Amino acid sequence: MTRKLTPKQQKFADEYIKSGNAYQAAIEAGYSRNYAKAQSSKLLENVGIKSYIDERMAEIASKRIMDATEAVELLTSIARGETKETVYIGTADGVYEKHKEADLKTRISATKEILKRYPDNNKLVEQQIRKLKADADIAEAKARIMNASTDSTEAKVSEYLDKLDDVLGW
Repeated sequence: MTRKLTPKQQKFADEYIKSGNAYQAAIEAGYSRNYAKAQSSKLLENVGIKSYIDERMAEIASKRIMDATEAVELLTSIARGETKETVYIGTADGVYEKHKEADLKTRISATKEILKRYPDNNKLVEQQIRKLKADADIAEAKARIMNASTDSTEAKVSEYLDKLDDVLGW
């Protein structure tokens, strides 16, 4: 159970959250300058004050920080052209405000960002995986050839190149 804070302690904690400065927060809360200078760091070590600050910071973070679902929803609305941006146009008659959907480059960029989150649907990722598998197959073939052959180095290289041609289909 959390100990109830005095009004002065709560004010200190709230001011500390705003400024991040323990000395200034103590003064704003009504502590004397001498007390603030000597004891403000100790106020932060107080279990009740510390837990209050932690709870408030978690509350603030959860309200202010975008989660993954919200980020993908925003990207989707940009990609679909649902989100409008404000453009200011200056003319000889004055400045006009126009709301328009995102340009094609921005919409494509948003689409790419969405697709990054779903790699199963991305052709580029499929091609990269295919290339990595081919590279791995080639490396394994090289190792088998080098380990199996007992001839001279020149013969190994010649055999290696012949087999590499077969693997690559040249």
